[in-house]
Formats: sequence, C-alpha cells, structure tokens
Amino acid sequence: MNLTANKLNSPQYDKFLLKSAGEDVFISAQVEIRRPAMVSIGSHVAIDSGLYLTTRAEIGDYIHIGPGVHIIGGPKGFIKMGHFTNIALGGKILCASDEFSGNSLITAPGIPAKYTKVIIRPVIFERFANICANAVILPGVTLGEGSVVGACSLVTKDTEPWTINTGVPARPVKIRKKGKMLEYAKKLGYFN
Repeated sequence: MNLTANKLNSPQYDKFLLKSAGEDVFISAQVEIRRPAMVSIGSHVAIDSGLYLTTRAEIGDYIHIGPGVHIIGGPKGFIKMGHFTNIALGGKILCASDEFSGNSLITAPGIPAKYTKVIIRPVIFERFANICANAVILPGVTLGEGSVVGACSLVTKDTEPWTINTGVPARPVKIRKKGKMLEYAKKLGYFN
C-alpha cells in the first residue's frame, strides 16, 4: 500500500493528535476526528477526505476508509475495525442512535438528558469484513469475519462469517471465498 503523503502529494491530518498511529498511515487533512486522543490506528491505513468520526476507535492494519464516511456515537460510542477491513465511500456507522419509540424526545441542543433516550452499542468489524458504498450499520452490530455488506444495504443485526449480505435489511445471499485472502494475509505475517 505505502501511502505516504509525498507519494499522494496531499496534505495530511496531524497524526500526533491521535492516541497512536502505526507506520505507513495516510489521513487526509480534510477529515474531522472529534476525539483524536480516543483513536488508535494500526499500520498500512488510508483514510480519505470527508471522514467524520465522533467515537472512540481502534483501527487495525491494512485498512481503507473511503471518502465521505460518517462514524457517529459520541464519546461513549465505539468502533473496532480488525485487520484487512474496509468502509467504502459514503458508509455510515452508527455506534449510537436516539430511541424513536415515542417514549422520549430526540437528542437536540437544550433538551435535558433526562428527557432523551440514546442507544449506545459498539460496532465491530472482525478481520476481513468490508462494507460497500453507502451501506449503513446500526448500533451493536458485529460484522463477522470476512463478511461483506453490499452497496446501499442496511445492517440491523450481526452478519455470519464469510457471507455476502445485501438489501434493506441486509440478509446473506452468498458465501464468500476465503482461501486466497487468508493465504495472502499469512504471507504478510498475519495469522501464523
């Protein structure tokens, strides 16, 4: 991957603001990371323009986060991205959401917290899990190892390992091959 700023000739985010960052990390200067001291990033990572991140985050190795991705959930929200995962352009990850049953008001400036109800649950990408363009992941979802979410899909519950999931709500439609991915990851020094 080797995505240094000199090779891309693009301004970068100040990685020293982060809790930690590994080697070969490119983060566009056009991102908003609300709580950088709560974000750790592994090695060989590229984060494109337009990322909006408000949660705690643990981002592994060999990861790409495409342009226009939103990850919300405030300081209590959490996203964990295992090695070899990806969020394609326009992906939306909700680590927190208002509860819309009518038993509370939505969270808005000036409304006391006692009148609101927010559901806060972590979102976990197990290794090799990927989401395609404009997919939406709801709070509490774990994307099983190697699972893929198709473009414009809505994930409301955990995905099974090595499945391809599409639709609203997303459902498994196919099994994903894993042999070559595991072989190549092993050649890179992972999963020995």
